[in-house]
Amino acid sequence: MSSHSHPLLDTRHAIETPEGALLPLTPAGFMVRCLAQLIDILIRGAITTIMFVLLSLLGKMGTGVALILAFLLEWFYPVFFEVTRNGRTPGKKWLGIRVVNDDGTPITFGPSLLRNLLRVVDFLPMLYLTGIITSLCNRQFKRLGDLAAGSMVVYDATTAQHTDFAVRGQLPVPADFSTDEQRALLAFAERSNYLSAERQAELAALLVPVIGAQDPVTRIKQMANSMVGKH
Repeated sequence: MSSHSHPLLDTRHAIETPEGALLPLTPAGFMVRCLAQLIDILIRGAITTIMFVLLSLLGKMGTGVALILAFLLEWFYPVFFEVTRNGRTPGKKWLGIRVVNDDGTPITFGPSLLRNLLRVVDFLPMLYLTGIITSLCNRQFKRLGDLAAGSMVVYDATTAQHTDFAVRGQLPVPADFSTDEQRALLAFAERSNYLSAERQAELAALLVPVIGAQDPVTRIKQMANSMVGKH
């Protein structure tokens, strides 16, 4: 049985979209997040080791380059994956969790960078003590980085099993889309099953100047698939 089948320590809650639809979210508990973090640490460690072994062959200059790359890997590995992979680092994807904004929309660069820069504070004074205490003191299991960035870590399955937009495939939501625009896309996809094809096309046509697609209905639904983690 997978580790996220019974999130016993989590508290499900729902985000209401502007059109009144409920987007259920189940915050991921402390232990599953620690396991995901451990997987990512092992991956970064393996990459760093390979870099040092190869670049050390170039002497001191190679070692210097390896140190710079190791620094960038440590701080921007999670940011890169969270922003480009719908909130999932390899560890989070393995365990079926992802980072989202508090309103359920995909995490963007600014909040992701902030939450990950504050990881160092969570390790104070030792052994991730601040992060443990903080995550156990709120219903969304947020650490300090999440509180500051307005983000949270949730289970994938809780959203995917409640949505069916009748379109397969994913498209990333443009990075310059505001939170309200992202929520509008999701609300349209959620209501689409109750609208005629003609009405869907009529409403989606209003967004053609924004999303630039000949088939805006399909494109919007594929973006919605990305937002809820559905393939």
